[in-house]
Amino acid sequence: MDKKAEIKIQQQKKQVHLFYCVECEDLARKVAAHSELITLRSINWRNFDDGFPNLYINDAHDIRGQHVAFLAAFSSPGVIFEQLSVIYALPRLFVASFTLVLPFFPTGSFERMEEEGDVATAFTMARILSNIPISRGGPTSLVIYDIHALQERFYFGDHVLPLFETGIPLLKQRLHQLPDSDKIVVAFPDDGAWKRFHKLLDHFPMVVCTKVREGDKRIVRLKEGNPAGCHVVIVDDLVQSGGTLIECQKVLAAHGAAKVSAYVTHGVFPNRSWERFTQKSDGSGSAFAYFWITDSCPLTVKSIANKPPFEVLSLAGSIADALQI
Repeated sequence: MDKKAEIKIQQQKKQVHLFYCVECEDLARKVAAHSELITLRSINWRNFDDGFPNLYINDAHDIRGQHVAFLAAFSSPGVIFEQLSVIYALPRLFVASFTLVLPFFPTGSFERMEEEGDVATAFTMARILSNIPISRGGPTSLVIYDIHALQERFYFGDHVLPLFETGIPLLKQRLHQLPDSDKIVVAFPDDGAWKRFHKLLDHFPMVVCTKVREGDKRIVRLKEGNPAGCHVVIVDDLVQSGGTLIECQKVLAAHGAAKVSAYVTHGVFPNRSWERFTQKSDGSGSAFAYFWITDSCPLTVKSIANKPPFEVLSLAGSIADALQI
């Protein structure tokens, strides 16, 4: 590419003003470090005496006619309202366009109504986000990574344009750096994970596990593939308690896997459940060689810092690229 073409491409890129919630400050700074076109902007996150938010968008006049983005983390119901208040306000400040980056869509595993009375909170969250005001540039762009149920893309209304990204390229890059990269086998804990990710990882040999019911228990079994003698990497979109991953590791080891690692895009780990992976019950170290997560859940990233076998693969570069779409 000649110099003129490079300059033309650079001129076509957007200068983006990036706001962020308190939890996402570290990730926001990493995103900005990836591109000179991204400027960090600040919000005063305060509360009134009754606990409700008292918020102020600094230098609001300066973002008129500018491309604006907000990096959100809906880690608990308690922080959602204050962030939604800002998310609804920013597009109304005469901005050229508005992008909401919500790496982890938190209610995504609650999408089914199996009997009358169930509340599909994933649909509720999608309705709330679908009512973000339209900016001067049109509907809000909504960036989400590895949403739990693929059908949830149809939950959003026409006022937002959902852009579904994946953390899998970060995993592939990391696997190619391993000394035993030629011995990697990818394992899926169930058919759902296989459907979601197998096309992105189809150059690796694969193993698929399945959950079967035995009495009152759900047992993990090997469904297809051969893990013997290989470094097997279990891949899924998110982890909560981690019980399925642990059972899957046991099955793979029993079938001859040389070692087992895991990757999930979203390390939710409520109630410090990540502690189950830091060492075996006899104190001899983790049953997992590596456990990779992204920084889509910032509170988890702080909790597991410098704790083997955990390793964080940052979404910062991918988010910086998404802000140019």
